[in-house]
Amino acid sequence: MIAFGACTPKKNADNTQSQKGTWPNAVTYEIFVQSFCDSDGNGIGDFKGLTSKLPYIEELGVEAIWLMPIMPSPSYHKYDVTNYKAVHPDYGSLEDFREMLDEAHKRGVKVVVDFIINHTSKNHHWFKEASKGKDNPYRDYYVWKSLEEIKKQGNLTKESQADSDNKVQWYEVEDNSNQRYYGYFGSNMPDLNFDNPKVRKAIFEIGQYWLKDIGVDGFRLDAAKHIFDESPEKSHAFWVEFRKAMESVKPDVYLVGEVWADAKTVAPYLEGLPSLFNFDMGYAITDVCRNGADNGIVEKYKNIHDFYVSVTPDFIDATFITNHDQERIMSALNNDISKAKMAANLLMTFPGAPYVYYGEEIGMRGKKPDEYIREPFPWQKDGKGTPKWIKPKYTLSNTVAPASEQESDKNSMLNHYRALIHTRSKNKVLTFGEIKPVDFGSKEVVSFYRMHDSDTLMVIHNVSANELKLSNNLGEFKRQVFSTGKSISVENGDIQLSPYSTWIFSK
Repeated sequence: MIAFGACTPKKNADNTQSQKGTWPNAVTYEIFVQSFCDSDGNGIGDFKGLTSKLPYIEELGVEAIWLMPIMPSPSYHKYDVTNYKAVHPDYGSLEDFREMLDEAHKRGVKVVVDFIINHTSKNHHWFKEASKGKDNPYRDYYVWKSLEEIKKQGNLTKESQADSDNKVQWYEVEDNSNQRYYGYFGSNMPDLNFDNPKVRKAIFEIGQYWLKDIGVDGFRLDAAKHIFDESPEKSHAFWVEFRKAMESVKPDVYLVGEVWADAKTVAPYLEGLPSLFNFDMGYAITDVCRNGADNGIVEKYKNIHDFYVSVTPDFIDATFITNHDQERIMSALNNDISKAKMAANLLMTFPGAPYVYYGEEIGMRGKKPDEYIREPFPWQKDGKGTPKWIKPKYTLSNTVAPASEQESDKNSMLNHYRALIHTRSKNKVLTFGEIKPVDFGSKEVVSFYRMHDSDTLMVIHNVSANELKLSNNLGEFKRQVFSTGKSISVENGDIQLSPYSTWIFSK
């Protein structure tokens, strides 16, 4: 049983679990530290608060955590870094981070950190120097063009894309040079110039520092396709070089990239980034649960998977429902807890290495702008431990029960996620198995086999609000491994499935 008191760190060296052994194919938990747990009551989540909640994370059943940016930055989200070899003082000291890292490792929990290298902050030392003039040694650390050249090429602005609402690309500085710098995500985030070997060397050394000297297990690479916006081929080659540099100090380093695009665009990045987020699957899961009908999701997954295998046989598919840049799944599904549970059922029974966005497991809500999809995590009714850096708009005391209350409710979202994650992590077929569709003759059913070595499971999801009567196609699959439905019955050759239910059978 987890204690839900204030977020004070606890030494727990003797009561640890051994490595669980399915990493990096295991479930990972994404955390915005600022919103997770506040240990000192100053309103901002911190490393000590995170350390105190490692028992909660461990009991959830995940085997890794991904921390959104933790380095110094002038922005609340911290995606514009000012110092790559430090941590944000709001979160604590580097020693606090090391203690959290050690405690996580004792529990068999890996730690992946956001590494933002496409751009720096406008306040980074490199850019401050670069802005002083064309002759400054740091000038070529960034991308510059004359105003005349930009106008000639007609790319002063761009169309808004999925991963950036920013429409302006080029910005001026007061150095009388008539040059402008490139910033895909905005004027406060100037893009680095990776044609410059000094920049490449500096970034590679920083990555090696976090792996070798600090001891993190890997990186989530932000905006991976924008390293060379004008040449995808150069971006692909860069990530191969980056991977080699990281593996030179940590051969088993885990690298997962954000390439927010279709499968055809994503695939060439796999050689350098062996794990990439599967945005298409997130959209497909949401669509199935919103409409209560199969949209060919198994075939969609197989098509993407088979295509990726043809490029890189050993890739790791990072699946998820939504993340820190998207409307939370509860809000996307009109706050229907049955549909949100079904989204979790689909995620955890499909192939891939699933990611859970913090608070997803307790049904947190959130809509854009971004601050409100990153609201504070509610730990208990009295508010202890819950950060207060922002007044929440969607996850309120009357909309989302705190984790402590859900702990004792067997039907809660929290216990639903725990059961799913533990079932998946204990079952090699669900963790490593391939997928093959099964047809029960109903659009309201998503069903498939999962196969690994000589073992096979049958998975059946009734994604609708209707009780269904289907032809009994169970065949040899008689033993129930897992279920979320109230009942399943076999009568006169038919099976009946309760609404929004999931069933897993083995032979």
